Amino acid sequence: MPSDAVPGPLLEPIAFGQRMQVLRTRRGMSRTVLAGLVGKSVSWVKQVEGGQLQMPKLPMVLRIAEALRVRDLSELTGDQSRKVGLFTGPGHARLPQVRAAIDAYPFTSDQEAPTVAHLEARLVRAWQARHAAPDHREVVGALLPGLIRDAQLAVREAETGSARRAAQAALSQTYSLCQFFIAYQPDASLLWRVVERGMVAALESEDPHTLGVAAWLAAQAHRDSGPGHFEAADAVTLETLRYLEPLLPEASDDVRAIAGALRFEAGYTAARRGDAGEAWRYWDAACAVAERLPTAYFHPVTSFSQAIMGAHAVTIAVELHAGAESVRQVVAADATAIPSRPRKARHRIEEARGYQLDGQPEAALATLQKAYESAPETIRYNGYARRIVLEEAESKSPAQRRRAGELAVRLGMLAA
Repeated sequence: MPSDAVPGPLLEPIAFGQRMQVLRTRRGMSRTVLAGLVGKSVSWVKQVEGGQLQMPKLPMVLRIAEALRVRDLSELTGDQSRKVGLFTGPGHARLPQVRAAIDAYPFTSDQEAPTVAHLEARLVRAWQARHAAPDHREVVGALLPGLIRDAQLAVREAETGSARRAAQAALSQTYSLCQFFIAYQPDASLLWRVVERGMVAALESEDPHTLGVAAWLAAQAHRDSGPGHFEAADAVTLETLRYLEPLLPEASDDVRAIAGALRFEAGYTAARRGDAGEAWRYWDAACAVAERLPTAYFHPVTSFSQAIMGAHAVTIAVELHAGAESVRQVVAADATAIPSRPRKARHRIEEARGYQLDGQPEAALATLQKAYESAPETIRYNGYARRIVLEEAESKSPAQRRRAGELAVRLGMLAA
């Protein structure tokens, strides 16, 4: 670093409260919103930020970290000796190869491009493998470099407008698969390159289903960037729905399903914003779409289906921080009906969050264990799960501490 470089504000030895204020401001979050998310008063937040109150105990620190979407706990605490990743999981061993394939621009090639039908068949098998695999990132990470290369080649060698549009659809769908692999890994810029390239390819494809999937993933990326990006998430979601809705009467099940998934995404963002009425209104609208789909239908990318709506209800309640309602929805949902192992694990994590909100830490840890059994690579990269495990590792109950510690070791958060 040059000697005249100015260090960032979070690199200075500043107090916890100052760090909290900087991170809150960067997220575009008001004190009122943060106070509501962590269950404290606005004056409490102000006193912590102003240094009148000392750093709270670990459970509250973890709740603040969750609300602010802190990727590493040291960003908030300032303790660089104990770096604990929260919303960024460990870098997967296959991330360098996937990154290299995404970043490559092969202007020439001595290979013949595969047909679009061949690419589409490989993508179908890739999604099937992902849903069936407990180590889904390993499985997908092994497939992606070849898929990216071949889909790029198919676009470059397309000889007609229709062939090029079909190849762009396959390329966009490949980037969608990439986003599932890259999410929650320590390379945010790579994630956004994939999101943007996937959307550009989808627009070039002029295919409604491909456009819907790319928009669904872009909305998630915006929402996960924090409250300052909720409007961008809503914009892409609602604009895509306006485009799709006139097509729905004659649309395939896949197009109708992506429209339903987008309706739920609008509800998810509303729940993050704390707007319960809007969140449940969109959930009801998504349910209406799901009920018109075949009973056994399951969207290969979004998991949208009749079976997933119970899981979506749990997510809405949890994001609204409604503990009792979350548990009520947990009881009503049927996790066994979800055929995808990673999606079932994600649902189990949402269940655990509900139990934690309702003051049932034993049930939360037991449910996280079920998530681990379903798909270890889902829970290992999930910030909410990691936060619950860390919090329970400080429990007053020896049995809870032991159980949380064992799970932390399995997740790679603690040395064995």
